[in-house]
Amino acid sequence: MKLDILKIDGTASGEQIDLAEDIFNIEPNDHAIYLAVKSYLANQRQGTSKAKERGEVRGGGKKPWKQKGRGGSRAGTSRSPLWVGGGTIFGPRPRDYRQDLPKKIKRLARKSAFSYKVKDSQLLVVDDFSFEQPKTKEFAEILKNLKINGKKVLLLTGNKGTNVFVSGRNIAKVNILEAAKASTYEILNNQVLVMQKSAVEDIQKTFGAMKEELS
Repeated sequence: MKLDILKIDGTASGEQIDLAEDIFNIEPNDHAIYLAVKSYLANQRQGTSKAKERGEVRGGGKKPWKQKGRGGSRAGTSRSPLWVGGGTIFGPRPRDYRQDLPKKIKRLARKSAFSYKVKDSQLLVVDDFSFEQPKTKEFAEILKNLKINGKKVLLLTGNKGTNVFVSGRNIAKVNILEAAKASTYEILNNQVLVMQKSAVEDIQKTFGAMKEELS
């Protein structure tokens, strides 16, 4: 399938790019997307929550009062979980939340995400652009020309594009990534997916290499 390539001034370049059918026009697999998104969000968790249990809180080494004769309940320590300052019962412990997925599932999920963007008319392909030095104002002007300013946008670049990244990072609702590093979650978590021409080519090369690796 073919898609028009836009210039950064918002007009058509007169050129079209051929999108690979097996990447941008498959029947999306919702379950693969669900697994990929669940895995991505789980992997963002630090797992560093920690609460001290009874044996870890400070103090409480002395029996607070004698066992019998006071008319009150017996107590062996002032750090019982029932007391203020006591330990926590079954509190959180540091743990690893990481979830790994088979390569084929990850690959299918990303293809499904790209296909959804095409089906929903939320994919724009633009000519490659860069800045000699960071220029947030010029980046904002590009968004305005493409009529996507104010929308949640993900821009995928074909290379590191440091100046492009720095130019757009302070603009609200704009995220910029190298095409090869975009996850299924990031591809879907926007209103408009903008891809530089070289980003599309990189994606198609990446999936071609993955196909050879898995075969």
